[in-house]
Amino acid sequence: MGTFTTGLTSWADEARIALDTLTERTTSLASPSVRIGVTGLSRAGKTVFITALVHNLIHGGRLPLFEAQKSGRIAKAYLEQQPDDAVPRFQYEDHLKALIEDRIWPDSTRAISELRLTIEYESASAWGRMFSGGKLSVDIVDYPGEWLLDLPLLGKNYNEFSQDSFELAQLESRRDLAEDWLKSAASANASADADEMTAQRLAKSFTAYLKAGKADERALSTLPPGRFLMPGDLEGSPALTFAPLPGLGQEKHKSGSLGAMMERRYEAYKTHVVKPFFREHIARLDRQIVLVDAMQAMNAGPSAVADLERALTEILSCFRPGSTNFLTGLVQRRISRILVAATKADHLHHESHDRLQAIVRRLVDRAISRADFTSASVEVLAMAAVRTTREATVTQGKDILPVIVGTPLKGETIDGEKFDGKTETAIFPGDLPEKPDSIFEGPESVSEDPSIRFVRFRPPKLEKTAEGFTLSLPHIRLDRAIQFLIGDRLA
Repeated sequence: MGTFTTGLTSWADEARIALDTLTERTTSLASPSVRIGVTGLSRAGKTVFITALVHNLIHGGRLPLFEAQKSGRIAKAYLEQQPDDAVPRFQYEDHLKALIEDRIWPDSTRAISELRLTIEYESASAWGRMFSGGKLSVDIVDYPGEWLLDLPLLGKNYNEFSQDSFELAQLESRRDLAEDWLKSAASANASADADEMTAQRLAKSFTAYLKAGKADERALSTLPPGRFLMPGDLEGSPALTFAPLPGLGQEKHKSGSLGAMMERRYEAYKTHVVKPFFREHIARLDRQIVLVDAMQAMNAGPSAVADLERALTEILSCFRPGSTNFLTGLVQRRISRILVAATKADHLHHESHDRLQAIVRRLVDRAISRADFTSASVEVLAMAAVRTTREATVTQGKDILPVIVGTPLKGETIDGEKFDGKTETAIFPGDLPEKPDSIFEGPESVSEDPSIRFVRFRPPKLEKTAEGFTLSLPHIRLDRAIQFLIGDRLA
């Protein structure tokens, strides 16, 4: 069990989780299923990953490293009704239209959603064909990584949360962003009488600081509470109207004070927002993929990279890794496979893919060493769920440079040239550093390093067959991701 999840649930929570697991396992004896969580921080590509995965499986895309399809054992794949009626459906059709017809990136994940993909297949062994029904339902659960970063709050009281928040705000990468909030908080007295207007003012100022840290220029990752950034239908509720207060020790807050009000609302946030999210979703996962946009962090500089490492450590420590046997699996659910995928590998020449993978491996090493992953399989992969570029070479004097060719998004800029969103361009992206540790050093931003150029591209224009059929979405190593996540369940 991850370090942060240990002791964060009560006996009642665990009993409810066990009952839910038993109910689901009993059902799945007749209809086998696997539940996969898909998460990542903003703009890591969660929506695109799910859409591309489903599209390629349904339409028989090019997936040479997905063994069941390569060997011809997949009969068909199709969407079915999802098992959870209270969870919004992942709008696959709308996202696919945005990618293929409009060639725009679909809206990013703002809340939890779900989709069930059923795969009919033939087992690879005679023994398997005898006992397997040849059908697997893959329940895909999409949720914001920002919400996952709330889980460590379950192990902190309000005073500890406040102390941690002020310590983070004093970091060099955050101090200027937090200046207005820190000034506002400095005038607040935890012992003063509770006042709604003061609470709203502090919460608004604190939220503005968190949102500023999320912007592309800073690309910070550790910004809890997550619902302050994505409030949904909780916007304006008392559970989201609190903020850290300065100078708190371990003293108790007197009844009727501002500190007591903030503490009560913080505890309400944990009780009504964080705990149900963990119990109803995270504790029910069998497999997990965490998508990481390391290049956005590198664009923002070493401070953002360090913050991404901090966030990944907290995210991975929130899971319940492990394996179960038939009997324990009836009441216990553990995540047996975790894939950490560096996205947007198509923004680099393939010669740099190994370096991108090594950088992300470096970012998750601390989390792997802190949490007990010995009984779970953890893999790191550089991939692009949708490939937006192709590779080519250009001659520059006596040098032959490897380039990527694609259509940069409107407004993207390189060397003062602003792109119009329509013109295809060849770009030499440069080389990632050979030593992963160097991304924590050097220029404050790779945008200040002329040898590295990262820009965002439009989705590709899909090719068509001679018969006029549109081909499936191109990708880089999506097949390896699928094989790792579900390949063993189709053996």
